[in-house]
Amino acid sequence: MTTTRPSKRAATGSLLGLALGDALGFPTEFDDVPSILAECGPWRAMELPRRALVSDDTQMTLAVGRGLRTAMERGDLAPERLARPLREEFVDWYLSPDNDRAPGNTCLTACRLLKEEGRAWQDAGRVDSKGCGANMRVAPIGLAPGLTREQRAGAAQLQSALTHAHPTALAACDLTAHAVHLLARGADPAGLVGRLRSYAYDNRTRYDHAWLGDLWTRSQDPGPEHFIARGWDECLDMLGRLQEAVRTVSPETDPCLATGEGWIAEEALATGLLCFLLFPDQPVTALRRAACSSGDSDSIACLTGAFAGAWLGADAWPADWAGRIEYRGDLLALGALWDA
Repeated sequence: MTTTRPSKRAATGSLLGLALGDALGFPTEFDDVPSILAECGPWRAMELPRRALVSDDTQMTLAVGRGLRTAMERGDLAPERLARPLREEFVDWYLSPDNDRAPGNTCLTACRLLKEEGRAWQDAGRVDSKGCGANMRVAPIGLAPGLTREQRAGAAQLQSALTHAHPTALAACDLTAHAVHLLARGADPAGLVGRLRSYAYDNRTRYDHAWLGDLWTRSQDPGPEHFIARGWDECLDMLGRLQEAVRTVSPETDPCLATGEGWIAEEALATGLLCFLLFPDQPVTALRRAACSSGDSDSIACLTGAFAGAWLGADAWPADWAGRIEYRGDLLALGALWDA
């Protein structure tokens, strides 16, 4: 079931939630749950740091958002119209003095290659990397209005392929953007995993040459359908684990024990969704559960925040938290553009 609630400001809520989750989980990344509890106290009472600084997750989300905005201002969204501003935004981030938040090696290596003039973007992305660094930044593509399903899927996979070109990273990004889109439109969270599984089955062997070009030839796969199916199959396996976890997992246990630590794309998607689905109408509790986890806490929590904010809107977040998040002005500007 989908209901439309246009006044909720889904884009603003999702972007703020993503950044808030990032800032809450950034200090706990790499720590196990006992260490987090010893430092922060009970997880249900975790507080946003007074200096609500974010990681590269939010920085690169803004890069995707700005690149998408530029492409859409120039006309109908198309592969080359998006690839160029995304590439420019990623290189600007790579060269920025603010790029000091422990970014992943895959992003750094790919952005260094994207900086080289004349190099095809398909030669920059790591076809062997399915790290979570692409699907934690893809939410803007699920939030931007007026896109067809083909445009949304193609853009989500393209922005991943610029750095993380493994087929599982492509599929996980497509699923993340689709989930954000569905929630922003009012889809019932109770049926979300089933809808994502159906979407994955429907697209399992669909390789979009218009958006990906000859990317698949950088792999050892015998053909493009085989290449992309590998990614969808790994995501389908993880969505099956997620569906079981939603029914059986106690909210008091580390969510990473059920769906993985989130360092790789399909685990980040599943564990971020699990934390949201455990508390669909308690967004701050969902963020706290995600941040108090043994894995990639900032990426898990930023995905949880993106899902919760898309579902509940901008008013989901405490005014005190939203008022002091880093990059607040940039987040609100993109949110206002797409909510309008």
